[in-house]
Order: sequence, then structure tokens, then C-alpha cells
Amino acid sequence: MSVLINEDTQMMIIGITGKQGRIHCKRTLETPTKLMCGVAPGKGGQEVEGVPVFDTVKAARERFPEVETAMLLVPPKFVRDAALDALEAGIKLLVMITEFVPVHDSLAVVRRARELGARVVGPNTIGIISPGKCKVGIMPDYIYGKGHIGIISRSGTLTHETASNLTFKGFGLSTCIGIGGDPVIGTNHAEAIELFAEDEDTDAIVIIGEIGGISEELCAQKIREIGLKKPVFAYIAGMSAPEGKRMGHAGAIVSGGMGTVASKVAALKEAGVEVCPTPGVIVEKIDELNARTEGRLKSLEERVD
Repeated sequence: MSVLINEDTQMMIIGITGKQGRIHCKRTLETPTKLMCGVAPGKGGQEVEGVPVFDTVKAARERFPEVETAMLLVPPKFVRDAALDALEAGIKLLVMITEFVPVHDSLAVVRRARELGARVVGPNTIGIISPGKCKVGIMPDYIYGKGHIGIISRSGTLTHETASNLTFKGFGLSTCIGIGGDPVIGTNHAEAIELFAEDEDTDAIVIIGEIGGISEELCAQKIREIGLKKPVFAYIAGMSAPEGKRMGHAGAIVSGGMGTVASKVAALKEAGVEVCPTPGVIVEKIDELNARTEGRLKSLEERVD
């Protein structure tokens, strides 16, 4: 199993004829992902790497009605219109890769998605990957091994690092969700951890956070609320940042006594999460857990029991 996406997921790329759209179309086709079509206004009838292009999401779904997942790769000023068009046309999972999306535009998209019963991941995200099954994102899939550890992360770079290190050690991932680093995002840590809590193929969960915002505190609250029994490990970036230092992500804003490293660490520890001082220690702790569970996490094969 996996969360949000799996081997049956059919997807489209919105913005497929742009530079990034073409690059990630090609890279997506190199994976098992079922990339069925793309959308680019005024480019309908063209093809990118053999993938048919349509002028609108509605037109694409009329031809491919089972496509309910989309990756959005358009410039920031076009995100709002493109995202709303996708949601109104029936897209149920919208992964917004674009960075620098205006906050009010993100608010409008997330609000409309909730009204329509759809899910948004991002913006400012690397996307989602269930290794060996499907990728709706821009991550290098070859460093993401197949296994039983879920990752929820605000940082694309730290997701790559953690996934690569786990894979190198012989572990693997069930699904990795890059939730994005903006102040307004469609899916936060708490919402993502609920998905992993129900996933039979996820035996352990890794949370990668950073200073600013309250996503990690909300996640800690959710862990206590649902009584999560699966082991959870976390790393919070920015532990050594000077007070008042402006960080790279737009969402890395501390206010009202929440959003600090100390508040996040305290909340997570209270919820039973093992907070690690570096991403490397996460791998060490998972290795120790694997030894205690007789190698259960080490298997990269499909779970059959």
C-alpha cells in the first residue's frame, strides 16, 4: 500500500510545454508512473515526449476521465487560475510545485479544494513519491528506495538527503510527501500523519520540519489525539539559527511563542516522538529500531503478510 498515490494512479502535468514541464515529463516517463496527458492553453493537439497536450484540464479529462491527479508546473502569476481550473474540472489531488505563489492565491486554491473535497499538496513542494509505484513530483526517483518508512517534510533538500541515506543503508520508503515550505499549504504534517497512521505498509514515520509556523506542533497534537502507535522520528532544521534570523522558506516565521525550535521539540517529545539532532541520527535510530524488530524495516519487497 501507500498514501495518496499508488501504481494505479493516472496523472497529468499542467504546464507540460514549458521548460520545467518538458524536463519533468521526460523524467516522469522514466518511472512506472502513468502519465497520461498534459495541459497548456493554446497548445492543444501537440505532444511532449509522446504525451498528448490539451488546452484545458476539462478537455483532458473528457479524453482521460480516470485522471484525477495533476502536477502543476506553471509560473507563480498563473497558479491561481490554473489550479482553480483543475479543481473545477474534477482533479482530486493537485500537487503544486511552483514557488513564490502569492499567499492570497494559495488561500483561494486551498479553500476551494476543501469545498470540493479535493486535496492540495504544496505549493513550493517537491511533490509526492511512492517508490517503484508512482511519482507526482520533481524528485530524483533513483535515490528513493522501496520500503516501509514514510516521510513528511517541509524541505525538499532534506527529503532527498534522508531518503538517499535510508536507501543506501538498505531501508526504503512507502511514500514521501513534500508538504511545502510556504505559509499557506494544502496539506500539513498533521494531515499527512493521519494518512500514514492508516497505511498498513508504513511501519515508521519520519518528520522533517523547520523553524517557523505551527505545522509540527499541530502534528504533535494529532499524534496524541489519534494515539499513534507507530514509531516517529523527527528533525527540525534551524536549531542553530540566531533569534530573529530570517530563513529561506517563506513559512519560516516565528511568532507568538510558537514556531521556535524549542516549542516544536517540546511538543513532539511530549507526543512520544524521538527528536534527532541531525538527519543522520534519524538513520541511526531507524537502524536500531530495525534490529529490535528482527529486520522488518530492512525488507524492500512488497508486504505479503
